[in-house]
Amino acid sequence: MTKVSISLAHALLGGTLILTTATASYALEGGRLSKEATITLDRARDAAMKAQPGTILDQELEHRKGGSGLRYSFDIRVGRVTHEVGIDAKTGSVLQNSAEGNK
Repeated sequence: MTKVSISLAHALLGGTLILTTATASYALEGGRLSKEATITLDRARDAAMKAQPGTILDQELEHRKGGSGLRYSFDIRVGRVTHEVGIDAKTGSVLQNSAEGNK
């Protein structure tokens, strides 16, 4: 391989790693709990976006007090404000919709 080919291969590999990392960061944190949920992530995401339209920055499935004790938690950006929206993972009801402040 020539030096140009090797440099191109490194650049492509680096780009692939960056793309993979960016995709993985949007994965569902706490996904191991999904077997306990009766509501799918897609349905919970739809409920969260209906409660607070905006851009989802982060999503998580977690055990937390309130409702059934298992919730999907979404950070949703609206302008400069980030809202935390909690959706019960067993009933689909909105448990929380509160502004976190400027970020």
